[in-house]
Amino acid sequence: LSGRGGWGESLLLIDYHNGIHAFDAGYVRPLLAAIHLIESDGRAAFVDTANFEVMPQALAALEARGLGPESVDYVILTHIHLDHAGGAGVMMQAFPNAKLVVHPRGARHMSEPSKLMAGVEGVYGKERARRLYGSLIPIPAGRIIEAHDNTLLKLGSRELLCIDAPGHAKHHIAIVDRQSSGIFTGDTFGISYRELDVDGRPLIMPSSTPIQFDPDEMRASIERMLSFNPDAVYLTHFSRLAPPAELGREVLHLLDRYVEIALAASAEDDKNAAIHDGLKHLLLDAAHARGCRLTNQEILDIWHLDLEPNAQGLAYWLEAQDPG
Repeated sequence: LSGRGGWGESLLLIDYHNGIHAFDAGYVRPLLAAIHLIESDGRAAFVDTANFEVMPQALAALEARGLGPESVDYVILTHIHLDHAGGAGVMMQAFPNAKLVVHPRGARHMSEPSKLMAGVEGVYGKERARRLYGSLIPIPAGRIIEAHDNTLLKLGSRELLCIDAPGHAKHHIAIVDRQSSGIFTGDTFGISYRELDVDGRPLIMPSSTPIQFDPDEMRASIERMLSFNPDAVYLTHFSRLAPPAELGREVLHLLDRYVEIALAASAEDDKNAAIHDGLKHLLLDAAHARGCRLTNQEILDIWHLDLEPNAQGLAYWLEAQDPG
């Protein structure tokens, strides 16, 4: 089981030759969500879970590495948005020795997920939410580790440091792997869909969705991640990027542009539409400036699941800035 060819093909298991592997979760479309498998001395951890359909890929990844379900010590959630946490229940059922690691703000929603699911149903409608995420499986509180800032996990001979990483969501952590000098960043460091890579150079965009976006917190989180001088960052959307310092500068610049777009829309009657239009043009300009040869429509098709929620998140943030 191994990766085949380029990013445009179906990738089964990507080996980064440092004890970290990635595979496509198969969530919604190819190359949308990556799940990372970390291994050390016969012990394993998964970072993020996509949705309830993840188990065939997760079990195949373990088997490819000569590991079994009993080898998994941790299922780590960068945050509890369901494209990251929707498969946590099925993973925890399948991995008898695993502990779920999640930000303290997210722990109660994992042990009692009814409010979390209700919120998702409110966004997507009940039918689509159930189709995407099934029925969320409660996880016993005794199997949950609340990852406060600077929580240190031992995985074999590896140390995984969990740090608070708000900006995209208040219940967000990042995981610093000291052995590989890598950081698993969830959505706080941004999103990079690999179909837009040009000559190995990725396009990375901030994620301002859905209602807890805070640009100041996001900037501080990104700068804190960069303070570890990582060799690479591992995004859920989509996997390993390097060098982080240069990419961090790019995403911080674009974060400033997001704020400018939101503030410029404050005088518009339809703020959400104005923000959406501004983000669309920013995305297209950034892609073409890097030499992306896809058409505008192809680029927008790849990003269509993110543009509207990002606009909504910026509109929500803008409204919160109004003292009236």
